[in-house]
Amino acid sequence: MATEVRIGLIGGGLMGRELAAAVGRWAALEAHPVRPRLVGVCDTNPDVLAWFERIETVRLRVADYRELLADDAVDVLYIALPHHLHEQVYADAVEAGKDFLGEKPFGIDLAAAERLVAAIEARPGLFVRCSSEMPFFPGAQLAFQLIRSGALGQVIEGQSSFLHSSDLDPAKPVNWKRQAAFCGAIGVMGDLGMHVAHLPLRLGWAPGRVYAVLQDLVRQRPDGRGGMAACDTIDNATLHCAVAGADQSFPLTLETKRIAPGEMNTWRLRATGMRGGVEFSTRYPKTVLRFVLDERRQAWQHLEVGSQSVFPTVTGGIFEFGFSDAVLQMWAAYLAERAGALGDRFGCATPREALASHRLFDAALRSAKSQRAEPVVGV
Repeated sequence: MATEVRIGLIGGGLMGRELAAAVGRWAALEAHPVRPRLVGVCDTNPDVLAWFERIETVRLRVADYRELLADDAVDVLYIALPHHLHEQVYADAVEAGKDFLGEKPFGIDLAAAERLVAAIEARPGLFVRCSSEMPFFPGAQLAFQLIRSGALGQVIEGQSSFLHSSDLDPAKPVNWKRQAAFCGAIGVMGDLGMHVAHLPLRLGWAPGRVYAVLQDLVRQRPDGRGGMAACDTIDNATLHCAVAGADQSFPLTLETKRIAPGEMNTWRLRATGMRGGVEFSTRYPKTVLRFVLDERRQAWQHLEVGSQSVFPTVTGGIFEFGFSDAVLQMWAAYLAERAGALGDRFGCATPREALASHRLFDAALRSAKSQRAEPVVGV
């Protein structure tokens, strides 16, 4: 029989509501060792708290997150807050001994991430992971497995991208993601970077040096009060990295963009090697491209992957997979690993991987300033 886990949510915005929806769809999983129940929500906005009145299991709606930390009836936390709040709230959760899934990037900068990971690792038995749902798409999993198996041969190059057009309109009002005081100097890298770093890091592709092209394309936006507010964060980041391979280093390009014309919300992974290649994009959620070689010709094959991901679901295999499905799979992986039942399945990003991504972002900031490739310290 599945073990019940009671979840408390800190930050009831977009991703908090996705958690509530995922818990509501838990029966879609064919078999899982855990049965989650959302029991508490914290947010400083009364209207946000009111949304959770529709969730019958939520017995506690509060404005002070410390009430959830002190509640023994809360087993696990999901902390979905802006970057400038990560360090304090995550550290308080660690001190309270609460397991949690935290939103990326685990702190507003490298120093905050280093302190947080040190605090987590100083508490044996505490189970903490970083949110990163895009790699749970079935096509992403197939691409990951092909690369990890060595089927591509000696790696020639890799690319990992997350592309939005959410900030293409310069008249869009400013929000916290466009201001360094809340988002950090790393800008879009903090918002989207864990998504593009998760699979490369899990594959052992740890960049040794990086040359970064960082763009602040829209310098001010309407402030919602009739004036204009400064936008001092990075909108687009392209990182050209060198990764040490078995025989020689190979290039890895990481892209995180909020202003990518023609892209709504596209995650993409591509790798080529001496014996083949693979590519997957969420733009075509059922299709994986596989590059094959023979003695006479080169060809990209189209493989259809359907709906099944890390954990089997009741959904027919012929159907399309979507973002909400990825969120469900990420939570299934988090709770299964916490229960010691993940096995050899793909797992959520670890605090160490979140820290590694911060080291990469820090090198990218130094590169943009020096206009040359910079070492990734700590790799």
